[in-house]
Amino acid sequence: MIGSVLVANRGEIACRVFRTCRELGIRTVAVHSDADANARHARVADAAVRLPGSAPADTYLRADLVVKAALDAGADAVHPGYGFLSENADFARAVLDAGLTWIGPPPEAIEAMASKTRAKELMGLKPLHAVTETDLPVLVKAAAGGGGRGMRIVRRLDELPAALEGARAEAASAFGDGEVFVEPYIENGRHVEVQILADAHGTVWALGTRDCSLQRRHQKVVEEAPAPGLSADLTEELRILSVRAARAVRYVGAGTVEYLVADGRAHFLEMNTRLQVEHPVTEAVFGLDLVAEQIRIAEGRTLDAEPPPAHGHAVEARLYAEDPSRDWSPQTGTLHRLALPPSVRLDTGYEDGDEIGVHYDPMLAKVVAYAPTREEAIRKLAGALRGATLHGPTTNRDLLVRSLHHEEFVSGRMDTAFYDRHLTELTDPVSEEYAPLAAALADASANSRPGFGGWRNVPSQPQLRRYEMAGEEHEVHYRWTRTGLEADGVRVIHTDAGSVVLEVAGVQRKFTVSRYGDEVYVNTTALRSLPRFPDPTTQHAPGSLLAPMPGTVVRVAEGLTVGATVEAGQPLLWLEAMKMEHKITAPHAGTLSAWEVVPGQQVTVASLLAVVEPT
Repeated sequence: MIGSVLVANRGEIACRVFRTCRELGIRTVAVHSDADANARHARVADAAVRLPGSAPADTYLRADLVVKAALDAGADAVHPGYGFLSENADFARAVLDAGLTWIGPPPEAIEAMASKTRAKELMGLKPLHAVTETDLPVLVKAAAGGGGRGMRIVRRLDELPAALEGARAEAASAFGDGEVFVEPYIENGRHVEVQILADAHGTVWALGTRDCSLQRRHQKVVEEAPAPGLSADLTEELRILSVRAARAVRYVGAGTVEYLVADGRAHFLEMNTRLQVEHPVTEAVFGLDLVAEQIRIAEGRTLDAEPPPAHGHAVEARLYAEDPSRDWSPQTGTLHRLALPPSVRLDTGYEDGDEIGVHYDPMLAKVVAYAPTREEAIRKLAGALRGATLHGPTTNRDLLVRSLHHEEFVSGRMDTAFYDRHLTELTDPVSEEYAPLAAALADASANSRPGFGGWRNVPSQPQLRRYEMAGEEHEVHYRWTRTGLEADGVRVIHTDAGSVVLEVAGVQRKFTVSRYGDEVYVNTTALRSLPRFPDPTTQHAPGSLLAPMPGTVVRVAEGLTVGATVEAGQPLLWLEAMKMEHKITAPHAGTLSAWEVVPGQQVTVASLLAVVEPT
């Protein structure tokens, strides 16, 4: 029996595994980088071991340090989570060679399937070795790992060398393996997968289908089980193919076989030899704890001959600290408050007050809704996200709510190009019209003192407050009167430091106001309070290109020097932040009049990168 488990991972998945371990009475051990010294997964574990450094290559990708941590902490088993070393056969062998129990598939199965090139060969498919015009479009893909990292779509042959270089660099940084390959890119397909669970005694379960078609940068955003709209014949074909793939490599444990479905046909993508991020939707539909099943299988127990029956429908949304309207740029800062209603499942690696840094994936949480029908599950999830308390960096919450309500998704006709088609309409800024007024009235109430606010015999002079909302400045005018606060065109029913009630066109509207320094949140709308008069020292020259996020300059475009002519949209440099590369382009055509960075340089948000004087 397993008595102590080290999770060779961080964040949400480490906390998820720890939760099951606690329910089973198993002691837990965390590993953490220096950047994660105060992370939630390190706080909630029974023991934690430091991995010196912050970069993944120095910490979570160091198999030797992780195995030593398990031995030093007295763990007798290792769970890899997902990402990092989860599909590394050498790591699995190192765990076993150290006399520890490996909660995962045999190293030989990982070798056969974790490398996507070898997996395709096993399934009778071959990657492209010499790409021609007739092969386009193609997809450059990392051979190891997953999560959308190390992937590039190439539509022109002259883009291929840069795509290969970028994919190799990103894959090496994320997985410690820079091998990439090229395969045909199937346009407008659906991403459908099958959850596999197998024991060491020959039993293989296929636990239904999942649809993961809503993706950004090849990384899943919304997932659901079962996949809607598949014919009975195609569903059975996917089950047979997936079980066959598992048996072909004598698979043991939890894994996922992924496909692209187009024109009623299934095209094999890969087999992930680990637990998937989206496993909770399968758990909800089948009434299982897949982590508990992984542990039992690692202890040598047998599965029943048949899996339990599926019931109902589950939908999961990944909540990211990112700005979809700014090319999905990751966001950093303090997560002041994260709260959702108890009607949904919340898997997260964060608690109120935690810092969201630059070193790792920007996913804050997974939110999962289960209901008897798909329509009810979608409604429950959208409602929970809409009403969630999210105070901190910008997130994709509004995008998720709009996606769940979009006609293509509701009707089950979505595909992997969903955001390519609809991102603009889904990210149109829509803010609460009266949020600045509510913020100003709450601030005025909070700052009022006897004799300086509240009741007056004589109305005061009009007061002014300025806020930034959705990238635009808003001025609010109000004044104290004999009966309290007054604002033009709106009747103020109630106001205090944390709540405001306004009457607009005969309807009373309630606003909850929270403040953290100059950050103000009115219901779900984020604002930033501004000084009454702008600071001239914060102004930048026209054409200034500022860092959209903190990160590291990994490379710059060749041949660019001060005085060079650039075109609008021309790539200038690449930033690495949160394990992803982000291309920084010229905002308009012009002349490069300043160049402020070099490869390897760390930059903070709003740092000056370059100046492109418009022509």
